[in-house]
Amino acid sequence: MPNPPGQGPPPPGAPPYWNHQRFQQWPPPQQWGPQPWGQPHAWPQQPRRDRGRAVLAGAFTAASVALVALVASVVVVANTPREDPSAGGTDVSTLYDNGLYARPNPAEVDIVEHPLYGVAVPEAVDCDLPALESDSDDSWESFANGAGDCLTELWTPVMDELGLVPEPPRMTVTTDSPATDSEDSFTLAYYEQGRGLITVVLPNVREIDAQLPDTHREDVWLALMGHEYAHHVQDATGILDVAHDLRRTAGSEAAELDTLRRTELQAECMAGVALRGLTDPSGNSLDVVNLHFNSGSGDLETHGSAANRSQWLESGWSEETLDGCNTYGADEGEVA
Repeated sequence: MPNPPGQGPPPPGAPPYWNHQRFQQWPPPQQWGPQPWGQPHAWPQQPRRDRGRAVLAGAFTAASVALVALVASVVVVANTPREDPSAGGTDVSTLYDNGLYARPNPAEVDIVEHPLYGVAVPEAVDCDLPALESDSDDSWESFANGAGDCLTELWTPVMDELGLVPEPPRMTVTTDSPATDSEDSFTLAYYEQGRGLITVVLPNVREIDAQLPDTHREDVWLALMGHEYAHHVQDATGILDVAHDLRRTAGSEAAELDTLRRTELQAECMAGVALRGLTDPSGNSLDVVNLHFNSGSGDLETHGSAANRSQWLESGWSEETLDGCNTYGADEGEVA
């Protein structure tokens, strides 16, 4: 059973089995005008012995003036304020669309006519699960993670078809059993939406496991993992969020339960998809799972009648597209 984001294990009263709730160019150097000292005047005639000295003195003076002029030029250039360069052309900022800064509208998800239903049921994959030793916590964790890997491989083509790239869920086990207020119901596994985590509740699983024939164990627990993984598929496609909203805004307990059953029965149907994709389609896996989970008088307000659970599991097993799992568009009697 899926748990809404931020919540822990399923609440009290959970039913049995499937209870999973982003140097500017310097200005050109100063062009100096006529030098302030004017044209050099004629030097007075001096005796020849002094003319060389006078010429040397004149050259020194002229060099000094030139040096002062150079220094002055550098100082003027260095202290001239920089001007912003002119880019020229069109000011592209006038073409910006401020609407690009707005947050996009959230995608609307129609859980009755969702694109998921038009996708073909995924092709079978070769799933080699580790042997399960029921009494070993480590063995259970290995089995759960192996099943998770197989389920991710199975569902990836469906996600690709929808343009989705979700993170695979994490798998774990716990020895703590969630409390319930019913002696006849207990949680076997649950999916935590906000954490993308599937948890197997070992004490309760072992209680059921003790009653299973050895040849049935792998199919039964693979179906359990398939059901919980289906809640992850619902999460990745946006279906689970809408379902939670519908339950929160339901005007009556009956309307809330109707939505919950549709969510759980869709997960049951996807468990059928998983069974067909990970086991021998010519084998008896479907019958085995229905025998232990969907038979007898196990009618549940939250998960539907045994007959309807069996019907939706078989629909996932036998239909060619995922439209066979459209429980939200089904008649009320099919989800009772």
